[in-house]
Amino acid sequence: MVQGSHPDTNAYQAIVIGGGHNGLVAGAYLAKAGARVVVCEARHKTGGAAATDRPWPEHPEFKVTTLSYVMSLMPDTILKDLDLERHGYRVHPVGPYVVPLPDGRVMIEYDDPKHNYDEFAKISKVDADALERWDAWMGGLATVLGPLLMTTPPQVGSKRLGDLFEQLRLVWRFRGLDVRTVGEVTRLMTMSIADLLDRFFVSDEIKAAMSINGLIGTWAGPNEAGTGYVMAHHSIGDVGDGTLGSWGVPEGGMGAVAEALERSARSFGAGVRTNARVEHILIRNGRAEGVVLEGGEELRAPIVVTACHPQITFLRQIDRAELPPEFVEDIEHWSSRSGVVKINLAVSELPRIAARPEWSDFSGGFEIAPSIDQLELAFEEARRGQPATFPFSDGVIPSTLDPTLCPEGTHIVSLFTQWVPHTWSLEPHRDELEAYADRVLQAYDDVAPGFAASVIARQVIGPYDMEQGWGLIGGNIFHGELSADQLFHMRPAPGYADYRTPIRGLYQCSSATHAGGGVCGIPAYNCVREIRKDRTHRRRN
Repeated sequence: MVQGSHPDTNAYQAIVIGGGHNGLVAGAYLAKAGARVVVCEARHKTGGAAATDRPWPEHPEFKVTTLSYVMSLMPDTILKDLDLERHGYRVHPVGPYVVPLPDGRVMIEYDDPKHNYDEFAKISKVDADALERWDAWMGGLATVLGPLLMTTPPQVGSKRLGDLFEQLRLVWRFRGLDVRTVGEVTRLMTMSIADLLDRFFVSDEIKAAMSINGLIGTWAGPNEAGTGYVMAHHSIGDVGDGTLGSWGVPEGGMGAVAEALERSARSFGAGVRTNARVEHILIRNGRAEGVVLEGGEELRAPIVVTACHPQITFLRQIDRAELPPEFVEDIEHWSSRSGVVKINLAVSELPRIAARPEWSDFSGGFEIAPSIDQLELAFEEARRGQPATFPFSDGVIPSTLDPTLCPEGTHIVSLFTQWVPHTWSLEPHRDELEAYADRVLQAYDDVAPGFAASVIARQVIGPYDMEQGWGLIGGNIFHGELSADQLFHMRPAPGYADYRTPIRGLYQCSSATHAGGGVCGIPAYNCVREIRKDRTHRRRN
């Protein structure tokens, strides 16, 4: 990067739009490389969806992880490069998952293979025996897919010499794959999570519990093609303990992750501005020159990096006449549907499960997912325009691992639930959301009597709130669906999946770019690598 400073305080070598986790990672890496960089965040604080808040003025002693709620995918490379532990990053691996079953029993899902085998065998000996084969299959695919996350997608189909070289290099990278492995990857990318699980397991209860990772944040039911990949995307990371697909609770909530990233960026010399909404990206002769903030202030830089949803960047912050018509069309059709409702609770005590009253370990998940058919019905109801009668819920109680979130003896419950109609991103639907939340709480109360009565306060956040409050268009937590037509070289548009854009000097690193989805920072890591590559190429020429 170019070294040195500039006498004009509004002149930088790089500007990052959006102070979510990807924007902060980009700002930190750019500053570490020697650039004079500023991160501009529209909200009153950084972090975006990685936030810890006090939503109840009448109960200020409770802190919740507002939207995103667990860590899994951030690679050790980023943790070490940005020295995040020194800046306060602490993650506690979650414990076993509690899964109530329709027949009244309760299944416990462990990371430990022996305990998991014993628990599965109580439901189905055949499925317990299949676990080793499933784990080996997933592990094998992770060795293929994991490295791809840190790879810049080539411009597939381009005849330019440099692009042909990148395509050949990708092919060469996988030269050792046999026909069988390629077939398994193809199945993963195209099959539904229900059909995929059918290849290994027979018990509907077990398949329902294992399907959740294929549905989180997804506008698709378990029988929808492509949900197999969504499961894999959520299952190939770890929190540093070497356990594939493990999850962790950050100490201080997800906002503490953002705080560690901001401290890291500042330690390398990056500026971070909040309440600094970018209204317009300055462009001259097809090249980015800076941004205009709300209120008219101009910031100048030869490199601009956007970490915002692509429809915000390319359809609101740039005059469409500056962009190729086919690119504008691709962005207009970028799909960001969602039926997610996040419910945050303050409760006076831990749940007590009627079928397993002695169970007290709620350091993992507490799931409501009774059957594949019920999950499919819940989605189909939402697709028809009605909120799910019986929603599914991926619940965690982070205060079991992080007591700093609430007073002793009380707890925070974080429920990630689905589905409501994706059109609810257009209007608040407040009364219907509250009725939907009542049904979620009733589902927990049915298996843990007294749960609803233990609620001290609750916060219900629907798709409209996510779009208006956090810029998550459609309420989609991934900035765009993880469907087969929106992955790798198609994310977010063919020809522009390499973190570059049609505007020279303007780069993109939002979750709508390759490897996005989850609090991982990989899009930003990859994006800065491409920026440095371009700067090196320019100096050589």
